[in-house]
Order: sequence, then C-alpha cells, then structure tokens
Amino acid sequence: MALDFGSLFGKKNPPLIGLDISSSGVKLVELSEVGKGELRLECFASEPLARGAVVDGNIENIDQVSDAVHRVWKKSGTRAKFAAMGMPPASVITKKIILPSGLSEESLELQVETEASQYIPFALDEVRLDFDVIGPVENSPEDVEVMLAATRKEKVEDRVAVAEAAGITPTVMDIESYAARAAIERITRQLPNAGKGQILGLFQIGAQVTHISILLDGQLIYEREQPFGGHQLTQDIVRTYGLSYEEAEIKKKMGDLPDGYQSDILEPFLENAALEVTRAIQFFFTSTPYTRIDQLFLAGGCAIIPGMVDMIANRTKLSTSVVSPFKGMQLGPNVREKQLRIEAPAYLVACGLAMRRFD
Repeated sequence: MALDFGSLFGKKNPPLIGLDISSSGVKLVELSEVGKGELRLECFASEPLARGAVVDGNIENIDQVSDAVHRVWKKSGTRAKFAAMGMPPASVITKKIILPSGLSEESLELQVETEASQYIPFALDEVRLDFDVIGPVENSPEDVEVMLAATRKEKVEDRVAVAEAAGITPTVMDIESYAARAAIERITRQLPNAGKGQILGLFQIGAQVTHISILLDGQLIYEREQPFGGHQLTQDIVRTYGLSYEEAEIKKKMGDLPDGYQSDILEPFLENAALEVTRAIQFFFTSTPYTRIDQLFLAGGCAIIPGMVDMIANRTKLSTSVVSPFKGMQLGPNVREKQLRIEAPAYLVACGLAMRRFD
C-alpha cells in the first residue's frame, strides 16, 4: 500500500514523473503503460547535488536543489510537468488506527484529526495530515483500519518550492520507503510462486543511510535505518588521496584510482558494509519472532560497488542479489541500456514514485 498525500495538492494527473531527492542527488523516472500491467521505461536521469544541499532529508539550499531538478528534467528528455515526490521516512509519522466503518467522509476526517492529536508531538496547524482507509478489521467487520500520516508543513512546502522553481507541479507526495516497496513488490511478483511464504530482506544502501525493510507476502514485518553508506568510502578516498569531495565521488564512480585503492580502501569498506548488514539481520532475529531470511535484495547507489554483493553473500550465507526496479519492463527508444544496467539499483525510490501514475 502506498500512502498518498495527493489530497494536499489536488488531483493526480498523468503523465507523471517520479522525482527522488536524496542527500547525494536527484533522480527522475518516467514510466508508461503498454498493455495490461505492462510497463515501459520512457526515461531516467540523475544529477548530483552539492554537499550540504540536502542534509538528513531536509532541503537546506532550495536554489541548488531546484537547479538540479531543472537540469535532471532537461537531461531526461521528458515532457511531463507533474511529479510524484517522496518524503524521507524519518520525517513522516505513520500510525494505524481503528475507526467505526460507515462513517461519512467528514466524520472520518474529524475522527482522524482527533486521533492524530494524540500521536503527533506538534500542533495540528503545523502539520500536513492525510489518511488512507486500508479496509475492514479482521474479526471485527464493524470497524475499519485506517493509516494516518503526518509531517511538518515546512518539510512538504520545501519540496513543493523546489519542484515549482524548476517548473514542475507536484501532485503526489509519498513516503520514500513506501515507494521503494511498491517497486520491489513488482519484482517479487516475478519470483517463483510470486515469492509466497518467502521472507525477503531489502537493504537500500545510500550515501548516508541504509534503509532496511523485511517483507513477508507483501507485508512489511520489520523496518529500520542504520547510519551507514557510500559517503564513508568517499571520505576515505578524500583523506587518502587529498582530493576534493566532488573529485573523490567522480573517481569512485569511474574506478579511476591508484593501485592500492582496492586492497587499502575498497576492501575494508566492503567488509564494513557486510558487517553492518549481518548486524542488522541479527538485530531483526533478536527483536522479532522470525529466525530466517530467504532472499536478500540490495538497492541504492552503493549496491553497485564492485564486490559488494559477493562480500555480503559470503558473510551472511544468504542468497543475495542486486535488484533492478526496471526488471521485466519494456524500454523506450531514448533509454540507454548500458547505462541503465549499471545505475538501475539506485532508482528504486524514483521508480516506485513514477508507478503512482497507475494507481
């Protein structure tokens, strides 16, 4: 289920781009539908951000970020002017509540606001609030389960300001982790028996943070974030070779570094990454009733670092693969396939956001 802040901005309207803003850059995806449930990737593009433009999910420099959004829009070749955007999970409070079924829309809104005031540590006039009726409660047909979501107004307004300054209209505001799960759900449906009964671990290893989601039959059973990401590797390169942060990022991506890089810097970083993943899995086992994970999926910009998959598979002894959110999709004429193969795992959130066009 994807939460929709769409009501904050008026109606959704196709065609729609998925616009993912993270601390390391801006990513854009546009999808179209070609037949029932068949998707086609029309375009994708990314643009790096200067350090400090986005910190801990907060937009610190609106001009820098909106310039990057405008550049990524032009680079992608899309004509779409409507966007689905994501909020970092840490900035959104979500809560499942039970309410009587059969309430009118107005009564439902009032009830949600009353409930929300108990869970939200801010005044209600400082927050954007939305809710989604999930469906009847098991064993209690006279009640419905409702998911409410709230975030600080300024966090939404900053993202809207960035998009609008770049000439784009945001029509859907989702939660990044929900968008990633929507994209991964498409992939799990392609597994044998649609992945039924399998416990799947999704590790999105970004620049600053690794987001962990454990799923069973499409349901989230565990979620947390760990402060670990590719930023650490870039810092090691900066320190060792006396480069600027920007130079280090470029050389890291190009693999254009001196001979000792592999053994002195990359391997210790990969060891550390594998240790972080193993720790996270142990933590999942000790804090839930579950004692196994059947399949690990790696995503995020760091998933594509050479050696990452093998190191994690060896350390965890689990079946591990890098996930492409575009697997099984048709590719539009403007999509550069070689580039897509390399970069796809970094587009999980952007792809999930772009899929909101078909809700």
